[in-house]
Amino acid sequence: MNKKLLLILCLIICSVCMITACSSDSSSGSQGGVEFAADEDVNEETGKQVSYDSTEILFYTNFDDGDISRFSTRSADDPTSLAVTEEISKSGKKSLCASGRKSEKDGPVLKLDGLCEANKEYCLNVTVMQKDKSPVNISLEYTDSNGGLQTQPLFTTKEGGRWHSVTQLVVSVPEDYQSGYICFDGGTSDIYIDFINVMALPSADIEFDIESLCEVFKDDFKVGTAITPSDLRSVSTVALLEKHFNQSITVGNELKPDYVLNLDASLAYFKETGDDEHPQISFEAAKPVLDYARSLNIPVRVHTLVWHSQTPTWFFKEGYDPKGNWVSQEKMTARLENYIKVYFETLTELYPDINFYACDVVNEAWMENGRPRQAGDCKVTDGASAWVKIYGDNSFIEKAFTFARKYAPEGCKLYYNDYNEYMDGKLNAIVEMAEDFKAKGIIDGIGMQSHLDVRKGTDAFPSVDMYKRALDTYCSMGLDVQITELDATVPNNSGEKYFEAQAEYYKGIMAAAYEHRDNISAVIFWGLSDDKSWRASGQPLLFDGNNKAKPAFYSVIESRK
Repeated sequence: MNKKLLLILCLIICSVCMITACSSDSSSGSQGGVEFAADEDVNEETGKQVSYDSTEILFYTNFDDGDISRFSTRSADDPTSLAVTEEISKSGKKSLCASGRKSEKDGPVLKLDGLCEANKEYCLNVTVMQKDKSPVNISLEYTDSNGGLQTQPLFTTKEGGRWHSVTQLVVSVPEDYQSGYICFDGGTSDIYIDFINVMALPSADIEFDIESLCEVFKDDFKVGTAITPSDLRSVSTVALLEKHFNQSITVGNELKPDYVLNLDASLAYFKETGDDEHPQISFEAAKPVLDYARSLNIPVRVHTLVWHSQTPTWFFKEGYDPKGNWVSQEKMTARLENYIKVYFETLTELYPDINFYACDVVNEAWMENGRPRQAGDCKVTDGASAWVKIYGDNSFIEKAFTFARKYAPEGCKLYYNDYNEYMDGKLNAIVEMAEDFKAKGIIDGIGMQSHLDVRKGTDAFPSVDMYKRALDTYCSMGLDVQITELDATVPNNSGEKYFEAQAEYYKGIMAAAYEHRDNISAVIFWGLSDDKSWRASGQPLLFDGNNKAKPAFYSVIESRK
């Protein structure tokens, strides 16, 4: 059975919910659900019982047999009590109840020992809920060969108080894996698990006999991709990266502020010194990707220093208290400089042999109408900017670039990066800002994210012509241009119906890039294959879930001819 069919089977086994779609609104009732036989599951779209090949299932339970021997608490100090209950369930007669939790880190864990092998992929499906309104965090936790405890966040459901069916959650463990768990935590109320299984996924071998993207464009610009630590745990995924995208790596999340800024260390430093202008940082989350890049001498794009999103609220507050008062402009400027200074100093001290050739200094600061974002906390108001809240405008952008120019390693070019960068209002704001910064010598280039939408082909947005006009404008400024996060969706869950339209669209976009090859230094695809994309239901990349080249791959190759 190939990987694609197996993933479809996963979908049938649990509920309709892609890993990128958070979770499904399964059921709000407190008593029971659709009952079914112990060796069958239910397709929640139809309510029909569906049999499956049990030889593919490594572990399965709906707790009706009362066996919870593969479950435990996270540690000996965890007060959580685990028991099978008939009080609440979703699909069968019983569920696992984890009660008596005192901390958000307390909770049930599924032991993986004896189930999972290193460098192999597994599919996890689970139906889970928390009794109160808190979401449930699902993570992989394992002990490495040095005895260190490593944690990899996998998924967070929406609000609690109802069941969530999470399907097609791909899990893998690294070479130095010793023992591990799938952990369920968050909040402090009771957590219930109604159904859970672990399935083996066969390796999806790549096509070694096709042309290499990075080789085809090696004389034009770098071709790279974005990855996270979990991508490195699949042999086939790594092979795909090394064949086609080995000229540049962007760390997908783990170099962003919320992964790098360390609250505990910052609070400890503040308590010791009384100084809350020197936030502390850690690159532990990015270590697997950075170690990999160093091992193969692959250049790295730093993404990103300053962003309204994925930056913790405490970074903008007095005493690092997320519920405290907003800091003054003066203190925020001091924090900003110290943050950027220690960011670059620590990164280059840890990895002096990595070529950090580019950095997105500021990300997504302008709205489509060419104005700054709304002032506020983005954790409270979607899209709001704490930077604008403190400064009242976008003046923080110049400060960030000034500090980045002062502290960035030699050879690291500095970029302003944004999406919808082809829309007139935003484009004009970016151009005006970049011209000013260019005159001041603090910017090197523009990052065009290029999250595009093929739709059905003739209605693509942006059109190739619209995108090309923006590319022409940016390239005419005398600054470098990088296409930093390229993907192009087709209608959700449409199969291969629009792949030819997608191919023609990609060909037009890449032909425009090739035309400007003297001004473009890198084209970065945002992910390796459709199943691992943040827009997976729109199948936006050049390789499918089996690591096989789609028509778009071949059209990208043809765009150079």
